Amino acid sequence: MDLKDLYREVVLDHNRSPRNFGRLVPADGEADGHNPLCGDRLHLTLRLADDHLSDLRFEGEGCAISVASASLMSEAVKGRSREEIARLHDEVHAMLTGRTAPPAHLGKLAALAGVAEFPARVKCASLCWHTLQAAIAHAGATVSTE
Repeated sequence: MDLKDLYREVVLDHNRSPRNFGRLVPADGEADGHNPLCGDRLHLTLRLADDHLSDLRFEGEGCAISVASASLMSEAVKGRSREEIARLHDEVHAMLTGRTAPPAHLGKLAALAGVAEFPARVKCASLCWHTLQAAIAHAGATVSTE
């Protein structure tokens, strides 16, 4: 099995069985995300402990890339500080847009690197990251990729 096949399997697995799917009640922050181009919709709830993200859940529907990205992100950010999450967001966005190769420390998030070959799908993969930033910042408006 080559690396592309392995990455494809990770994306398919996270789409079929998304991790951290659901809603946190009570939540310290929440936000909605919408990608009008693809129709992806996302609602994200989270809990913060001091400056760290202690728990996160998402619900919604969307294409395989959108759901898999939210699932992978939810696993990657738990326990991280706001600063670490912001840095990770920047690294993932650079990878999704093809500006950089996936750094080794991204782990399973590197499975999304293939999105760079399909520019229209970057918004699908990045929707959850923008929604997470809005939930952390307690921004009330719906995040849109447009």
